Parts: sequence; structure tokens; C-alpha cells
Amino acid sequence: MFAQRVRFTLPGYPTSMVSRLDRYRDKRREGHTPEPLPEDTPVTEGDGNTFVVHEHHARSLHWDVRLEHDGILVSFAIPKGLPTEPGTVRLAVHTEDHPLEYSTFSGEIPKGEYGGGHMSIWDRGTYETLKWGDDKVSVVLHGERMHGKYVFFRTRGSDWSVVRSDPPEDPEWTPLPSVLAPMLAVTGTLPDPAEDADWSYEFKWDGVRALVRAEGGRITLFSRRGDDITGIYPELRALGEQLGSMQAWLDGEIVALRGGKPSFAALQSRMNASAQKARRLSQRTPVTYLVFDLLHLDGHPCVDLPYRQRRQLLERLDIEGEHWRTPPGFPGDGRVVAEAAAEQGLEGVVAKRLDSVYLPGERSADWLKITELLTTEVVIGGWRQGRGRRSDTFGSLLLGVPTEGPLQYVGQVGTGFDENALHTLAPKLRRMERRTSPFAEALPKDRAVGAHWVSPRLVGEVAFKAWTDDGRLRAPTWRGLRPDRVPGELTR
Repeated sequence: MFAQRVRFTLPGYPTSMVSRLDRYRDKRREGHTPEPLPEDTPVTEGDGNTFVVHEHHARSLHWDVRLEHDGILVSFAIPKGLPTEPGTVRLAVHTEDHPLEYSTFSGEIPKGEYGGGHMSIWDRGTYETLKWGDDKVSVVLHGERMHGKYVFFRTRGSDWSVVRSDPPEDPEWTPLPSVLAPMLAVTGTLPDPAEDADWSYEFKWDGVRALVRAEGGRITLFSRRGDDITGIYPELRALGEQLGSMQAWLDGEIVALRGGKPSFAALQSRMNASAQKARRLSQRTPVTYLVFDLLHLDGHPCVDLPYRQRRQLLERLDIEGEHWRTPPGFPGDGRVVAEAAAEQGLEGVVAKRLDSVYLPGERSADWLKITELLTTEVVIGGWRQGRGRRSDTFGSLLLGVPTEGPLQYVGQVGTGFDENALHTLAPKLRRMERRTSPFAEALPKDRAVGAHWVSPRLVGEVAFKAWTDDGRLRAPTWRGLRPDRVPGELTR
């Protein structure tokens, strides 16, 4: 079906082809931009059914959909790109008409010029017109990437939206999930050398787990418990722009680097920051997102694929930037990787069975965390007064882990606190004080005397050498609060 010869006009919008390009020319300066600047004479019309989609990295990423009509390109700027699922409505900003020559344009529009930024052709092809009116344009696109029926419609005044009205051609297309939970590892030792070839090894990063949902050039960061933490790490937002129109779920770790190595202590200030404070801290203590798994990609779930295949797909995406990267995985050679981790002062390694699927929200022995120093999450149940330089804060914390009822006491920790941790945590504890112990058992007298009890709501992390026979932490060192965790989720 050929394009209908109906003029597309808005109230007060000029109707001649020459005048319809006046707005386009007025916004551009000849000699200052590589964009085509046609003369005031009509160009030879194309076939009347060409369309092009530009990916435009201007002040904010968007996609410009341009439909040839009456010798010009009628243009809509769509911040999140054309929807892929039927029924999804997205904003479509009607912009100035563009000349037909723009259908082949790509290049760098200089900074300071209108629309400054990189412009590339994301898709092009032909279209059929089902309806073309002042308030509604219905077309069927036949592009290299996009195929389907789209309806552009006026919502009010000069505002427009676009919706896809038919399902994707791919019968296996699956919408991007709104929620996913991370798969978790168990503590273990290096697999037997005879099984080494069945495993892949990654360095264990000293940070916080985070999943990324990417769609329409934007990302949402989720903590392990499912909280939206995007505002806490503003320097990671640009990852969405790099991913562009890709729909994906990524799994990885957020780390703060000091001297080229992850520092959990440095990350503490970022984990607890408000969105406003995070913007300032992102300059002083920037973070890096280390991506190690791919859970969904462009309409296709990846969780049922073996880890080997997920890694291959992830590495093809080439996710590399100032604040994100894909660290390597090493099939086989577990002992060599573990020795390299120790030499570099890293926390340890994670072994992943090459044929293992991804189990969202589950802890599985198909993933093993292997480290000389153990770590665990604990709940603060009380504190004891400090002495000397700590007389205005606290000397040690009384720790527990949840059971079906009250906390099970696992020991106390008095080391690993820097000045910032002491003075940040002390007022929190005072606000949470209570009269009775939250622990299931009576504490040893030398621990209970002078103790200040608190409501068991704060989760922290400690490193320790081993569990004693009576269930206590041996030589624990404080690592920091874990705002991404709540007491009810913890287990020994």
C-alpha cells in the first residue's frame, strides 16, 4: 500500500513544502553543522514510503522516527524508542519536518549547535500507510530491525504518543521481566583437579551485588533485596545510553576502587548516601559496576541457558566504559586463578559450573565462593561503651543471627571501625535502644554487664577466621553496614 497523499498539518502549521522546512533551516547554521541544508526549492520526491530511525545521543538519548510524506520527513523524537510489545504507550514528541536528504545522514553535530551530539542510523526501510490524519498516523514498518504496526496519536494539544498495535514477529519473544532476583553462591573449596574443566573461575569482588534492568536507553539498578538503588550511583546511569535500545537484565557487583583494588570501606559512604549526597560523592568516591552475568537479552530469557553460553553472549556485548566493565572469567585452572587473587590482595574466587543454569533468588552449590577469610552478615543486638578515644561512641557491638524467634548470639566485634563508621553508627544505635535483650539466650556475664540493648534492625557484615564449636565467630572484624539486607532474610 502506497502512502496516501494527505497533507499532515498541525494547527497553525505551514502547508507548502518550502515553508514546512523553514523551521528546520531556522534551527541550523550553514557551515556550523554537517546536516543537509537544502535550498528553498522542492526536492525530487522519493517513493513516498521511506522511513528512517536515527539514534540521537544529544543532551539526552532518544530515537528520531522519520516518515517520508509529501516530499519531506515528518519527524517524531521518542525518548525511549519505539515500543516492542503491543499496548506499550510511549511519548513521541512531534518535531520540525526534515528534508528527504536527512534519510541518509549520520554524523557528529557539534556541541553548542541545535541537537548537538552523535547521530546514527539505527534502522531504515519502507512503510505502509494505514491512516494519515491530523490526529492519528497508523503505519506498518518494514525495516532491517523493526517490523510491525505502529500508531502515532495526538493526546492533547501538540502532545503525541506512539503505541505498537501488533505482536512482534518472533513467536518466542518474551517481554522484559519487571523483577528478577540474583542467584547466590555457597561457601566452598576449590573443586577437585579432576573436575577443573567443568568449572569457570572469576575473582571475588569486595562490593555489593546489583542487578541492572536496561530498556529504552535507561537503566534501573536493583539491590540484592530488590530495592531501587539507581539514585545512589548516578555515575552508572550512562550505562543505559551505551546499551542504547537493548533490552536486558545484567548481574554484577558494584565496587569502589582504591589503588586499583576494591575497598569495601570506601564503598560504605556510597551505600548509605542519599541521592543528593550521592551526586557529590560520585566525584570523590566513584564506583565501578563489574558485570558478570546476562539474564535476559532482547526478548529472550537467558536464565535457562548454561553459564558457558550466557558468558559468551555477555562478552559479545562488549560492555566497557569509564564506570563499568566485564571482568574476565577463566574456564579451568582454578588453582592458578586462586593464587592470582591472593597475589593481588583480592578476597578470593567464585567458581561456577559451566553447565549450570541461573536460578533467580536461589542459593546453589553450582556457584562456590572460595576465600581464605570468611564473611557473614549479622544483626546488631547491642553495644558496649567505648573507652579512651571511643568514649563518646562505642567499644564493641553485640552480634546475632536470626532464628525463628529472637536472635542467636554469635559474639562481639570491636575492630575494623574507622572514625567515620564510629560516628555514623553510634547515633543510629542510640535511637534504637530498648530495655531488654533481643537475644534468645542469656549472654555471658562479661558481655552482658553494661550492655546497651537495641532493636535488631541493623544488618552488618563481618570477616572472621572460623566458627567455633559453640557457634561463635572467631576473630571477627567489622566490614560495614549492609543497608541492602534486612534481618528476616539472613541465615547462617
